[in-house]
Parts: sequence; C-alpha cells; structure tokens
Amino acid sequence: MSFPNTSDPVPEEQVASTGTSTFGDILSQFEQDHKAAESAEALPGTVVAINADAIIVDIGRKMEGVLDPAQFQDASGNVFLKTGETLPVLITGRNAEGYYELSTLRVKRPTDWTEFEKAFTDKSIIAGRVTELVKGGLRVDVGVRAFMPASRSGAKDPIELEKLVGQEIRCRITKLDTAAEDVVVDRRAVMEEEAAQKKEQVFQSLAEGSVVHGTVRTVTEYGAFVDLGGVDGLLHIGDMSWNRIAKASDLVSVGDSVEVKILKVDPATRKISLGMKQLTADPWTVATRDLKVGDRVKGKVVRLADFGAFVEISPGVDGLIHLSSLAWGKRVRKPSDVVSVGDMVEAVVLDLKPSDKRISLSLKEALGDPWDDAATKFPVGTVLEGVPITNIAKFGAFVDLGGGLEGMIHIADITNEKRLDHPKDMLAAGQKVRALVLEVDKEKHRIRLGMKQLEPTVVDMFIASHQVGDTVSGRVVSTDAHVARVQVAEGVTAICRLPKDEPAPPSQPAADQSKAGLSELSAMLSARWKSGPPESAQRAAALRAGEVRSFRISALDPNRKTVEVEIQ
Repeated sequence: MSFPNTSDPVPEEQVASTGTSTFGDILSQFEQDHKAAESAEALPGTVVAINADAIIVDIGRKMEGVLDPAQFQDASGNVFLKTGETLPVLITGRNAEGYYELSTLRVKRPTDWTEFEKAFTDKSIIAGRVTELVKGGLRVDVGVRAFMPASRSGAKDPIELEKLVGQEIRCRITKLDTAAEDVVVDRRAVMEEEAAQKKEQVFQSLAEGSVVHGTVRTVTEYGAFVDLGGVDGLLHIGDMSWNRIAKASDLVSVGDSVEVKILKVDPATRKISLGMKQLTADPWTVATRDLKVGDRVKGKVVRLADFGAFVEISPGVDGLIHLSSLAWGKRVRKPSDVVSVGDMVEAVVLDLKPSDKRISLSLKEALGDPWDDAATKFPVGTVLEGVPITNIAKFGAFVDLGGGLEGMIHIADITNEKRLDHPKDMLAAGQKVRALVLEVDKEKHRIRLGMKQLEPTVVDMFIASHQVGDTVSGRVVSTDAHVARVQVAEGVTAICRLPKDEPAPPSQPAADQSKAGLSELSAMLSARWKSGPPESAQRAAALRAGEVRSFRISALDPNRKTVEVEIQ
C-alpha cells in the first residue's frame, strides 16, 4: 500500500458520495443522530480486566464498556493501566457483542458548520473515529465523513494502518471545502505535537541522581540509547559495569528493560547521561578497604600491554604488573614472555592509590629474591655446564642460570684464542656453553662468568704430560732471596724455592756449656768456616738469570696451574 503525499489533492472517488444531500443537510443529520452522545458527560470507569484485545471497564451499568489497549501502551508495547485503576470515559456506541464502546478523548466533535469553520481556522484538535480503510488512506467520522491520507495517519506500515480501523483518534482539519464536500484530517501532526509535549514533560521531570526505568532502544559500539518514556538517554559503555567489557552488546540488547541512574541532564544540549554501574558499590572502595602495600594478592591476567600485564584481583579491580616487575634478572622484552591472558598469578602490592584507581603489583616479589642465596648457589670457582645464552650485547653475552638469575660473560672472558670485535663472532642466542663463576655481587645483582678460564693452556698441557720426579731443562728467568723463576717450556714458568742456610746445631744445656772449653768452641767455628755452606745451598747460590740448568719437578697443581721444581 502506498502512502500518498499530504499535499496531494484527494481524488473524487475517495470522497464519500452524499447523493442529493447538501453538506448542510449532512451536518444537520449528524447533529440529530449524535445529540444525546455529545451532550453526555464523562462517566467514572474502573478497569476490571485487561487482555490483548480490550480493556474491560465497569461504568456502573448492566453492561461493561471496552477501551482499545493500543491507546494505553508504552514504547515497549506494554499496557500501563492496572486493574482497579479509575479514569473518566465517554460512551461512543456499542460493538457487535453489546459492550459499550468507550473513549477517553476529551475533545468534542463539531456539531455545526460554525464549529467546523472555527476548528479549521484555529487548527483545533477534534475527535474522530476511523471507520474504514480506503484507497490512499482511511475514512474518519468526525461528524461528517472525512478522509485521512495514510502518510498523515501516524502509522508506520500498512499493518499498523489497518489496526487504526475502529479506533477513536485525535486529529486536526487540514482541508475544509464545503462546495466540494471535502474534509481532510491529519492525525500525525497531533501525535507529533503531543509526543513533543510529553517529551518536554518527561525531560523536565528528570533529576540528576534519580533512578528510573527505561527500555534499550538502540545499541552502538560506545553504549546504548535508553528510552525513558519519550526521551532518550545515553548509557555509555564505561558506565555499564565496573568490569571491563569489550562491547555494549555483551551486556544489553534492544528491547531490554533496564534500571539506570541519571548522571547528568544538560538542558542546553538536551543530552542525558545514564549509568548502571553506579547502582552498585564501587568495587575499588570494597577491594581496597583492607588492602595495603606488601600484601599478597591472587588474580587472573586479563590484558597485556606493551608496558606490562593487567591482573584482575576482584571484579572490576585491575592491578598492573609493570614490565620491570615481571621477573628477576631476566630481561623481559614483552609481557607475553612471562605470562599469558587467563593465567592465574600471585603478586605483591607495591603501591596503592584507590582515589586514582591504581594498584601496582610485582610478580617477581611474590616469587622471592633469588639474589639472597645466589652466592651460596653459585660460589666463585663453580663450573657451569650447558647453560643457555639468552641475549647477546656488544659488551658480552647473558646466560640464564635459572630461578630468575642471569649471568654475564664479558667479551674479554670469552676466549684466549683471539681478540673479538663482538661476542656474536663466537656465540649466539640459544647456544649452550660451559662457564666458570668469577664473581657474585648481590648488591649489584651481578654474576660474572668466564669461558676462557676453562680453555686448556700451555700450563695445563705441560702438567698433563709430566709427573713429579721428571727431570726438565729450564732457563732461569729471575731470582730473589728465596725464589727463582724458571721457564721450563714455552709459556710455562716454574717456581724453584731456594734453600735457606742450615740451622745452627741445637743449643746444649747450660751445665754442659759450662763444661765446654773456649778452645773447643773456637775449633768448631773454624771448621764450619773452612767447609762453607751445604752443597745444595752452593748450587742454588750459583743460579743466575739467563742460565740454563737441569731441574727436577717437585710439585704439579692442575687446579692452581702451578709447577714447582728443585735444583737437580
């Protein structure tokens, strides 16, 4: 069914034929037929039953009256009248079942030509009953048969248009031609005006802080528009729930009946801001009431960002584990290196600012500081087998020691074979190496490792190929009062300890000394002077720098990498 434009002239066939009667005759007949009904006063009615087809009203007569439910429906299609409620009604006729047809319209129908002219001139609202569906619109009884174009009926579609038949309506005369016996009425304009008035009344009745009911009209990415009875308010996604939600449709759908709080009413822009989460206690207030710095909390990882991981410790309350607080020692480049969304973790509260809704958490603090017993776990001199390299830098390589600890091999401690321009010349991330613990510094959180210290040296090879008692040739490099340094192979320097002077003979008891004569003592000193120092002392005294001699290996220490010799 097409809806004609309001401005189009009404075809002749759409105007009811009046035969030989004049327009005045029709008015006169109308006045006679409806005089009793129009002069009747409104009756008090009590709603006794409500169903889908009719509202049954007790008007104090033998038969009840009926009202059309469509006149009392809200935006959601629900009838807002209740059983037992009273309201004034007018009797407009009887239906096929004998019930009185009632109306609540408080406007009169014109009873004569003068009143029609006045209603048209003043653009007054008049009452009418839709009698039938005709081409292009509806036939309406307003005292005479009038035509209402479908486009001015207020109906949204042909089905809704058909439902108007039999209903009492409020309309306005938009065309009155007595000569052509043509009356055109408009219901849509009246509905729009009344809707605007109702909207203004509702808007004026809304107060910030009040709680109202509404119906979700539309849902968008950023929220939902809620019909509050003629005016719409915006329920922003951020005001729907204390919990983080991805989209508004996760919480509400079109047609949902919701309870909301009015957060703000702006008379200038006519905008209304609504909230749902404000109807419940702020979870930040509840969650942080007894929380303090240093407490341990458990939660679920709900979101990852470049700078850290967000953990939900209670509904609507998220704490942040910064990148630097995810792990000890390990260089974390992104949160996903340590945690994933959905992981349950335990963390320690580092900082708490409820007013700013901020909680700083630490995952590594909850795990305990591994540096507390690092020196015990990795004492200096420990040889580490098969430890993986995690990262390569210009100055060295980082090694994962497990348990949140990391060691560093400086570029100078990688090899003795050659000078390296960059650690990557010999090492790569993921490679497993053998290293020696050189230093553990708890305060600086540093463990220094070395690889070259485990490489075989010429001393190692010399020790491996010799044993104590072997005779070797060596060149004296230097001497001092007690030690001579002897080069026994290329790159191998041995220690030769020089013998000290022989000790004096044990002193005799005083009684014996008294018996010894002066001549005996003099003879003994003279003999020692003549014989000189022992033979070994004589050979040692003869060692000179640059001299090549034969030596006997007296000691080999592979751990200390030392060789000791004595003069052959």
